[in-house]
Amino acid sequence: MFQYKCLNPISAVGLDSLTPDYTETQNMQEADAILVRSAAMHDMEIPAKVKTVARAGAGVNNIPLERCSEQGIVVFNTPGANANGVKEMVIAGMLLASRDIVGGIEWIEKQKENENIGKLAEKQKKQFAGCEIKGKRLGVIGLGAIGAMVANTAIYLGMEVYGYDPYISIDTAWKLSREIKHISNVEDIFRECDYITLHVPLLDSTKGMIDRDSIGMMKEGVVLLNFSRDLLVDENALVEALENGKVKKYVTDFANPIVAGAKNTLVTPHLGASTEESEDNCALMAVKEIRDYLENGNIHNSVNYPNCDMGRCMVKGRVAINHKNVVNMISQFAKVLGDAGMNISDMTNKSKGDYAYTLIDLESSADEEIIKKLEAIEGVLKVRVVK
Repeated sequence: MFQYKCLNPISAVGLDSLTPDYTETQNMQEADAILVRSAAMHDMEIPAKVKTVARAGAGVNNIPLERCSEQGIVVFNTPGANANGVKEMVIAGMLLASRDIVGGIEWIEKQKENENIGKLAEKQKKQFAGCEIKGKRLGVIGLGAIGAMVANTAIYLGMEVYGYDPYISIDTAWKLSREIKHISNVEDIFRECDYITLHVPLLDSTKGMIDRDSIGMMKEGVVLLNFSRDLLVDENALVEALENGKVKKYVTDFANPIVAGAKNTLVTPHLGASTEESEDNCALMAVKEIRDYLENGNIHNSVNYPNCDMGRCMVKGRVAINHKNVVNMISQFAKVLGDAGMNISDMTNKSKGDYAYTLIDLESSADEEIIKKLEAIEGVLKVRVVK
């Protein structure tokens, strides 16, 4: 039996995919797993019993990753589960920035009592006309799940698409349209594109990547879209560029005092992934990740531990070990098990940065004494009997 705690409301579609072996608890001390969306966990004490945290979404800035890693807690996210919802918002943002649809709607609202509104609209519509996006250049910075979808859709809409991502995965590369121009220097996107959309994670290396220097390289009248993270942009510098017309429009999903009400900004209240479908998809993926980890010891889409899969646990005994990525760990595990007369039938070891994960299949179940000896090995962070 497993217990889980939800720190935020989680879609019932996902929770309904849990078996009767899972029960919800309100007491974090009792939880094997934590499901979270936006709740801030940095100031929370995470009990030793917790084995995994699953974020129903992509960003994990609200989760203390290093502390979880040191406690042997595997943190999952759900990459791509909400990609279509965000993609649609980005495309909508480009259209809203190109044709002053919002301005037109607001003008009509102010004239609603005017009996000559039809004739007056014909005279005033030129100020809201704008331009088409077909034939314009779009620069997509970051070609992950969302960026790739935006790039492909823009191709279908007749745009010329430049894509920049020095860390693009092979799987993503296969999914991209052959018409997308792959750019090796992000400055080429700044100089050449009419529209620029950001789809990169917030890291030390990306924080403030759109600053006065990069804005200075951009074309006059560029449209900038940010549905990734607000801190990617130096918004004080951006507001100046909006005031002087260097940037035509800034479309962002992150409201704050700097951009709310600023000239030529379109700010939405973090709606990117706020669709029923996205929330359902994220919850389903998060629950699937938790179940596979707790029931089989397998890891998929972890942000702090390596992917590791030994399939469904059909053997008599399986042990999962979270540990530091240092030399001589495997031989120490084998010695403890060998001294106890335990025969290893299969084993896999994977590493990710400073941390590693080992799954060991045994011909019999490991008892408490063996687990204690494994836990006593220097560098071992958590040992769990999967079966």
